[in-house]
Amino acid sequence: MAKGRKHYRRGRRSKKRGFAAWSLGKKIGAILGGTVALVAAAGAVILASKLSKIETTELDTEALSISEEAKERGTGYLNVALFGVDSRDNELEGDTRSDTIMIASLNRETMEVKIASVYRDTLMEQKDGTLNKANSAYSFGGPEDALAMLNKNLDLDIEHYVTVNFNALIDVIDAVGGIEIDVQEEEISYICGYATEIMKVTGKLSPGVTEPGLQTLNGVQATAYARIRYTAGDDFKRAERQRDVLTKIIEKLQGASLAQINKIIDEVFPEVSTNFTLTEILEYAKDAFDYQLGETTGFPFDKSTDTLANVGSVVIPVTLSSNVEQLHKFLYGESDTYTASSTVNSISSKIVAKAGDRQADTNEATQGIMEQPEETYSGSGTGNSSGTTGGGTNNGNGNAGGNTGTGGSSGTGGNTGTGGSSGTGEIGGGETSGGTGETGGGEAGGGTDEFGM
Repeated sequence: MAKGRKHYRRGRRSKKRGFAAWSLGKKIGAILGGTVALVAAAGAVILASKLSKIETTELDTEALSISEEAKERGTGYLNVALFGVDSRDNELEGDTRSDTIMIASLNRETMEVKIASVYRDTLMEQKDGTLNKANSAYSFGGPEDALAMLNKNLDLDIEHYVTVNFNALIDVIDAVGGIEIDVQEEEISYICGYATEIMKVTGKLSPGVTEPGLQTLNGVQATAYARIRYTAGDDFKRAERQRDVLTKIIEKLQGASLAQINKIIDEVFPEVSTNFTLTEILEYAKDAFDYQLGETTGFPFDKSTDTLANVGSVVIPVTLSSNVEQLHKFLYGESDTYTASSTVNSISSKIVAKAGDRQADTNEATQGIMEQPEETYSGSGTGNSSGTTGGGTNNGNGNAGGNTGTGGSSGTGGNTGTGGSSGTGEIGGGETSGGTGETGGGEAGGGTDEFGM
C-alpha cells in the first residue's frame, strides 16, 4: 500500500488593497495628479504671498453714494476707479491730489474694457455739498470720498479703486521693456524738464529724449511724457497722453513673459493700494489675458474753462446732465436709455448757478494754460533742479537742457521765476529767451500737482 501522500493546502493570496491594488496607469495618473495639485497649491501660496505686498483697504460701501438705480444699470459690468497720485513716501490713502482720474468699465460678457479720463479740474460737488475740482476729493477724504464724488456726480456704481504712484508707473514700464510713443517736436523739451524732476525725486536715472518721432521710451521718459500739460490742449491733451501710455502698457503686459510678470509683482505691488480682496484679485486675474481694450475718451465731453472765485481754474461741464448721459452711452452702449437722475440734475443746476450759462468750447487745442495754486511740496532755491539730462536740443543755461538756471522746476514758486522752468526762455531754453518764458511767472506759475504740473 502506497504511503499516504502529504497534502498541502494551497493558501489563498491575500487580496491587495488600496494604492497597491491600482493598475500601473492609475498609479502614474495619481502620482502626476498629486504632483500637479502640490505645485498648484504651492503656486497659490506664492501668489498669495506676493499679493500681500499690495496695500489693501476696506471702504464703507454705504458711504460711496451708489443709488439702487445705478446698481441696476451697472449689472453685468465692473466699474473701477483708477487714481494716479504723486506720493513721495508711498502715501496712497489721502493728503495728495489725484493727478490722474480714470474709470475703467469691464463688460463681463464681452470682456471689453472701456476707459474714460475724468479731467482732474472738472467742477463737481464734493462730500460737503460744495463745488470744487474733482481731484480735491481724494486729497480731502482719500479713495472713499473720491469714489463717492464720482458716483454722485456721474450716477455710477463704482465700488472698487486702484491707486498707484508714479514710481509704480516707472517700474512697470521698465519691466516690460519700455513703450512706443510718437513724440512730437514741441514735447521734447517738456519731457526732458519733467524727467529731470522725476529723477531728482525718485533717484532713478534716464537719458534725455533728443529727437521727435516714434521711439521706445523708458519708465522715466514715458512718465514725463504723461505729465506734459503746457502744449496746445492743456490738461485735455495730457489726459489723452495718459490714456495712450496706459493703453501701451496693457498691450505690453498681455505679451509679457513669466519673468517680467514676476518682476512687476515684486517691484510694483508695494506701490499699489486697492480695496479688491485677495479672492477678487485672483478671480479677475485668471481672465486677464482675455480682456480686450476698447475705446477711451475724456470727461466731460462738452466743456468750457474759466477761473472761479474760491475754486480757481476749472473745467466746466456744459451741462453736467447732458455730459453724464453721454458718458453712460459710452460705457454701456448706444442702446442705453439712461436719463440724468434728479441728483445729477440738481448738481448740474448748482454748477450753472456758480459758473453761469456757458457755451461749450469746440476746439480743445485753443484752450489756454490753466492757472493752478502754488506748490507746497517741492524744495526751494535757485536752480534747484540742475542736472545732466535733457536732450541736446534743449539747452538752457546748464548741462544739455536740464532744468537748470534761475527758477528751476522748483525754484522760487514752482514753475515761476526768471526764465520759467529752465535758465532763460521756455522749458529747455533756446526757443524763447528772455526774462519770463512761456511758463515762467504769470498764469502758468506753480501748480496743484506734483512735478510742477
